Formats: sequence, structure tokens, C-alpha cells
Amino acid sequence: MDTSQMADITEIEQVLARYAVAMTQHDMDAVVGVFTPDGVYSVFGQDYGMADFLALCETAPTGLYATGTPALRLDGDTGAGEQTVCFVSQTDHELRIGYYTDTYRRTPEGWRIATRAMTFLRRSGARDSGLPH
Repeated sequence: MDTSQMADITEIEQVLARYAVAMTQHDMDAVVGVFTPDGVYSVFGQDYGMADFLALCETAPTGLYATGTPALRLDGDTGAGEQTVCFVSQTDHELRIGYYTDTYRRTPEGWRIATRAMTFLRRSGARDSGLPH
């Protein structure tokens, strides 16, 4: 791995850390800032552009987004990866666990999330995109 690829990995890791902190702090401007302008978030079997994603976040419970180190694959100015997540609800401390499947793109502002899809891990052993709030 060369120095420029290590720098790209570090930058993407910071973008993903900013996402988790912004979601935890419910700072929606910062959340949008880590996505490309045409970014898409997928959950509940649907794709959401940024405006719709923000509306969805307003209906979601608040809490802690604890994420793991991402597994990244980079190819020039694009990339893909997966990142584990454990969400802890602020009001009742219930857990939701799963992982994100992402694509990334280098923009003039730096690396950004182009697509992020949530997969929930169920007690039954199932993996799915979840039920709407």
C-alpha cells in the first residue's frame, strides 16, 4: 500500500467518523456534508436522496452510533466498503445492530459517501433492511 492510498483510507475513515458523530449529535447539516450532493441512503427497502433522508432522520430515535473500522476497497477516485454499526437508543438504551454497505467518491471537497445502505442483524439470524419507523 503506497502513501497516497493510506492517505485516502485515513480520509474516508474520518468521513465515516464524522457521519457517526453527526448522527449521534443529531447535526443534520454535518450528516449531509459527508455525502456527495447526489448521495443516496438506502433503508427499509427504499432509496432516499438527501432531502428525503433528512426527513427520515427527523422521525428516527436519537442515540449513539458506535461504528467499527471500515473494510475499504479503493480504485482510483472511487471505492466501496462495509462498516459495522451498533445504535443505542437514547431514551431506553435498546440496541440495533447491523452494518452499512457503502460506495465512496473523491470530490473536489475530498472523499464523500456516494451511497450508504443499512442492513440490520436480527435475533432470529435474519439480515434485512428493516421496518419503517
